[in-house]
Amino acid sequence: MSSDRPPPILRAKDYAAASVFEPANLLREARRQKRLPEAEVPAVCLLDPDGDILRALRREGRATLSPAWACYHTDLYEFEEAGISFGIIGCAVGASFAVLLAEELFVSGCRLLISMTSAGQIVPQGPPPYFVVIDRALRDEGTSYHYLPPADFAEADPGLIETAMSALGGLGLPMYRGAAWTTDAPFRETEAAIERCRDLGILAVEMEAAALYAFARARGKPVLCLAHVTNQMAVEAGDFEKGEADGAHASLRVIAAVARAWIERHE
Repeated sequence: MSSDRPPPILRAKDYAAASVFEPANLLREARRQKRLPEAEVPAVCLLDPDGDILRALRREGRATLSPAWACYHTDLYEFEEAGISFGIIGCAVGASFAVLLAEELFVSGCRLLISMTSAGQIVPQGPPPYFVVIDRALRDEGTSYHYLPPADFAEADPGLIETAMSALGGLGLPMYRGAAWTTDAPFRETEAAIERCRDLGILAVEMEAAALYAFARARGKPVLCLAHVTNQMAVEAGDFEKGEADGAHASLRVIAAVARAWIERHE
């Protein structure tokens, strides 16, 4: 086999072809088996890879199981923040899982998907914790290559980024805009790999954004990825401090501000 032959993930891709296996069909069968009624999830949904936001909401008695969610793999909870109804799925870690859920959410009534993930610091913007609005993500994962042709970065929708940055300017929270490095292998963040990302001006490392942005571009869906930079890869003791309620309350302020601005723009 030739050493310069592309790996299987880059071969024989037809990006315009429809999939035989469709999320709506999977959910139809799940709904039948579980005897669930036809109903829609909230228009704004949230992926919470760390699960800290959902745990805080449940501790406070603010989250209830959605009667509409037919997914085989997860529970979706519903809650209100700042007068907005949200759906939330906790512990949706990794590119492939995040996109599987995004596919299912958008055929279930979701109109805007926000991901709020904990992230590691690459180019420092100050001491953690702080937030990054991810405007592009390095495609060092696998899922994005099933949605878009090869490229170094998956780009966010510029209009959605501008909406978010305008909404977040008055919150008084440390907030930055920039690139992320999306990896499938967090325990292979080597010194050389981190240095290469620093050379590219990447602010944070996480596990979902590149795939979610590739999905968003391919499907024409609004997806915004936010990073809560909380750690420096635990190279020293005392890392991963997120703040009050594990950062859940600050994260909810950020999420609600973005959602409100998006809703006002699309009413």
